[in-house]
This record gives sequence, C-alpha cells and structure tokens, in this order.
Amino acid sequence: MVGCKVYSFSGTNIPPEVKTISISTFQNNANNGPSFLAQRFTEDFKDYFQRNTTLKQQARDGDLQFDGQIIAFDFAPAAIQQQNNQDVAGVNRLTIQVRVRYTNTKDPKQDFEQTFQSTRDFPATRDISSINNDPAALREVFRNIITDAFNKSVANW
Repeated sequence: MVGCKVYSFSGTNIPPEVKTISISTFQNNANNGPSFLAQRFTEDFKDYFQRNTTLKQQARDGDLQFDGQIIAFDFAPAAIQQQNNQDVAGVNRLTIQVRVRYTNTKDPKQDFEQTFQSTRDFPATRDISSINNDPAALREVFRNIITDAFNKSVANW
C-alpha cells in the first residue's frame, strides 16, 4: 500500500511524525451547567484519547492540540403529551454543546473549530440534580461529543 497516512486497527489515521497531544481544560461557558462540568469533560476527553491512541500527553505545545468551551448545557421538557387535559413532558432532554478547536502543528490543513452537540432523553421523573449526580448519565452525552471530535481529528471521518 502506498499513502501518506498511517492506518491502524484502532481506527486512527495519525502520521508517524505526530507523537504528542495536548488537551487544555475546556472552559464552561454554559449558563446553567454544574460547576464540575469543565473538569469532568476535560478528563473524559483526555482519557478517550489516551485509550485510543499511542500519543504521549503533555501539558502544552503537543503536535496535536485541543481546547474549547462548553457553550450549552440545557435540560428541558420534550415529547410533550396530554395528560388530564394538560401538557406534560413525556421525557426530559439534556443537550450539551461543546466548541472544539483542533490544531495539527504538523499539518495545519487539518485544523478546525467546530461545535459538537449531543442529547440524551431521561424519564420525566428525573430532575437535573439527579442527572448531575449520576456520572454515567453525563458520560454518555460526553462520549458522543468526544467520539465525534476524535473521528474528525485523528480518524478523519
């Protein structure tokens, strides 16, 4: 096979000259997100790249660099239904949007800044407090955003 990229079984498309990655703490600019949101999202982002690449993480100036902001954290009723002649939520929907800036110092044509969004529906009986106290619930929404950023950056999908 002839080509300029290296393909691996993990689904990445990382050239051999790329050795390091730096992921800055994502800032929480969402009006109503919990205080721990930025730290938890950033740690999940780092963990995902550590598990799925062989890149060495460093604090800054990596060959690949990520930073960004959590720009929306919305929890709202969805699937409105009629119950006793009143509109009620059938489910509550959590929506998170994250603006990701990616810099590839070895190939600037790959750079991007894009907003990724993920939603998850919860039973109408669950409130935002119970969801914020459930790490698995938030991680599922985070994982969708992180996977999309991963695919766009190092898998080139």
